[in-house]
Amino acid sequence: MTARRILAAVLLAALGLLAPALATAQGAPNLAKFQVEDRKSGYFYMGTQTRALQDDEFLNPGMFAIDQGKAIWNKIDGPKGQSCAACHGNAEQTMKGVAAKYPRFDERKGGVINLELVINRERTERMGAAPLEYESDALLALTTYITYQSRGLTREPVIAGPAAPFFERGKEFFFTRRGQLDLSCAQCHDDRAGGKLRGDTISQGQINGFPFYRLIWRSMGSTHRMFQWCNTSMRAEPFAMGSEEYLNLELYVAWRGRGLLIETPAVRK
Repeated sequence: MTARRILAAVLLAALGLLAPALATAQGAPNLAKFQVEDRKSGYFYMGTQTRALQDDEFLNPGMFAIDQGKAIWNKIDGPKGQSCAACHGNAEQTMKGVAAKYPRFDERKGGVINLELVINRERTERMGAAPLEYESDALLALTTYITYQSRGLTREPVIAGPAAPFFERGKEFFFTRRGQLDLSCAQCHDDRAGGKLRGDTISQGQINGFPFYRLIWRSMGSTHRMFQWCNTSMRAEPFAMGSEEYLNLELYVAWRGRGLLIETPAVRK
């Protein structure tokens, strides 16, 4: 076990003691900024202790990914001797607002592209480096670090023009029943948002906090991992992360959460 993971384990063990006290000290959060019209962030449905973990950057376990992502950003990789920073400089300046533009239609790809795929395209074409495996610690960390620079901004995905047919496919996916339970995404996240499922509160399924730290996973997770988790929960065969199906769904779900603030790294139960 690495020193980083040991430290993470120690901090996570202490969170149960620190979070209640912190939540009491901070008082009730201003939930207005986590809602736009009828659209509510997952933060809105979390308990006070989970909110406290997200709000405090010392306690937020997702901040380990920020540190790792910054190291990868500055690391030379590939035969060209390049790093992300070699082209883009200081991410705190150059990456602000970048994550807010994704997912989007990409003319070169002829379909929807998300930030994870853009990162790997930059690595292979500009750095000559190997692509990072989807959901690997490295890609999650780099995606989290870049998205963190847009924290507090909003996604306003473009769904018109060439993006329109892909948006419609994502929408169709969201409303299509599937799996042995014959459920759709909408039946939980539209029809029953705010209700209970095994004691947990059902959210609207917004993705403005991704990549996020999920407590039951004890790790960071991407939007597509969450899609897989939901598909498996409804006893449906999941699609591959990075698949066209999930990219189209990501575009539609991002549109559902238009106007919500980017919270990366969010903390969810």
